[in-house]
Amino acid sequence: MSGTGPVSDAGIDAMRTVMDRPEQTMLALDFDGTLAPIIDDPEHAHADPTAVAALSRLGSMLGSIVVITGRPARTAVRLGGFRAAQGLESMTVLGQYGVERWDAAGDRFDLPPTPEGITHLQEELPGLLAGLGLDGVRIEDKGRAIGVHTRELEDPATAFDQLAEPLAELADRYDLKLEPGKNVWEIRAPGIDKGDALRAIVAETGVSCIIFAGDDLGDLPAFRAVEQFRTEGMPGLLVCSASHEEDALTELADLVVDGPSGVAEWLDRLADSLAAR
Repeated sequence: MSGTGPVSDAGIDAMRTVMDRPEQTMLALDFDGTLAPIIDDPEHAHADPTAVAALSRLGSMLGSIVVITGRPARTAVRLGGFRAAQGLESMTVLGQYGVERWDAAGDRFDLPPTPEGITHLQEELPGLLAGLGLDGVRIEDKGRAIGVHTRELEDPATAFDQLAEPLAELADRYDLKLEPGKNVWEIRAPGIDKGDALRAIVAETGVSCIIFAGDDLGDLPAFRAVEQFRTEGMPGLLVCSASHEEDALTELADLVVDGPSGVAEWLDRLADSLAAR
């Protein structure tokens, strides 16, 4: 699954632009499954140190570096170690799919309040899981969203399927949105997705080339946004952090790498290439 360079014509064109005009390029990345490994306890899913080191190098070469994640912004900043990293003074983290924001410049957070529906759902969820005999399901409080993880169960796929209908009914009761992931259901307030967040930050920064790296269904809107940018004349590169659990993005990507370690290696090579220009 590892890749050394883009395999599509669009990806090759985008990389030429990155090499020619790095200061006009935005590097945008998902967090879980892309910068950090997917593990049983998401509270310990730290970003790959090689990836963070490469981002630190790229921070002075590229126009902007943005992390777009379903995680709360504070959590992504902490698990990424971004505050302590040199060279990332202009990084932006868009949490909760872009509703929350952290700007490294000034160490500023913008964190809207948690929707009332999320609070009510969180109160009901343990009883629903107990009634289904799924007490071992992990509930992750993500602020404006709730993650319902089946990864630690003996049969995670069956439990995941079993939860689809009852969680859909519960989410609908509180006008919330239910989205699937890698052995996790995420329930969140409706609003913007990663595609909306990416479009907004591209418009804000005025970059003329975009790289986006992701791994899961939640990244599909961002992939679609890059495809739209291409039709409008902006070069774009799509990188898939592939795994055995989810392959929805592999056919859409210009470059497929082997999980977060593959992303880290590719970022490191990109930094080397730009440094040698």
